[in-house]
Amino acid sequence: MQSNTPSAPDSPSLTADDSESTAPTICVMVFNANDPSGAGGLAADISAVSSVGGHVAPVVTGTYVRDSAEIFDHYAFEDETVAEQARAVLEDMPLHAIKVGFVGSPENLSAISEIAADYADVPVIAFMPDLSWWQDDLIDQYHDAFRELLLPQTSVLVGNHSTLWRWLLPDWGSERPPSARDLAMAVAEIGVPYLLVTGIPAAERHIDNVLASPQTVLGSGRFERFEVTFIGAGDTLSATLAALIATGSDLGEATSEALTYLDGCLQHGFRPGMGHVLPDRMFWAQPDDEDTDDDVSPSAVVEGFDLPPHDTQH
Repeated sequence: MQSNTPSAPDSPSLTADDSESTAPTICVMVFNANDPSGAGGLAADISAVSSVGGHVAPVVTGTYVRDSAEIFDHYAFEDETVAEQARAVLEDMPLHAIKVGFVGSPENLSAISEIAADYADVPVIAFMPDLSWWQDDLIDQYHDAFRELLLPQTSVLVGNHSTLWRWLLPDWGSERPPSARDLAMAVAEIGVPYLLVTGIPAAERHIDNVLASPQTVLGSGRFERFEVTFIGAGDTLSATLAALIATGSDLGEATSEALTYLDGCLQHGFRPGMGHVLPDRMFWAQPDDEDTDDDVSPSAVVEGFDLPPHDTQH
């Protein structure tokens, strides 16, 4: 019996060889909260890891209630929900790195630390954001759990200088601020071998970003300070670093490349709302001015494809 279904003989087919040649070669699992503004959280992780050429396995740990100006609240998922998401993926595909952002509760930190312990060969890159928007008692509980549960599993800790100072060395008594090595020695006592400190004030409107161990400074990058307030930079940097480490890159090389990428994201930053500036994590995909065909009229391109009114009629 002849079928009346039209065929598409010219449609391309995807072979197994094509799939293997075009697929990302690394998989990075990210634990983070949803950020509806798109500034940070899972939105930052997904676009940053994808920019490096990796595949993202995003585990939702909760959600912010926020806009581009401020965080109003956060709702954490239950730890069983977080663990079940991760375990389902881990039984299905190989993992090359884990990135941990803000996960909302000590219970979620406990669940993630158990997963990291079960996959001890997978490097863990942890990011500690500024939590000053949160309640003081919740901040203390989160910091304590992070220190006790996650830091012993962490390969590289990433954070802003002032945030790490307040958390790791609250009783710092010297007139000079703690150096990256001072902070690295503090986390080394808990088991973290490497620390990436960002936003260290430097001379002439610059900031330093330093990769350190307790023994030495392994590398640094100095960048010009932008006269605007960014949100989402820390998640962007830590996710990019996790993806580059997942490729097998040397830690120093991965750090340098991640910082360079972040600098490009900030240089092309944009303000989509009435609040702060967001990093443009896809700046590299924007066409150059000379590649734009000025002879093409945008109205001509969409002619004949007018959308119907947005209503409930079908």
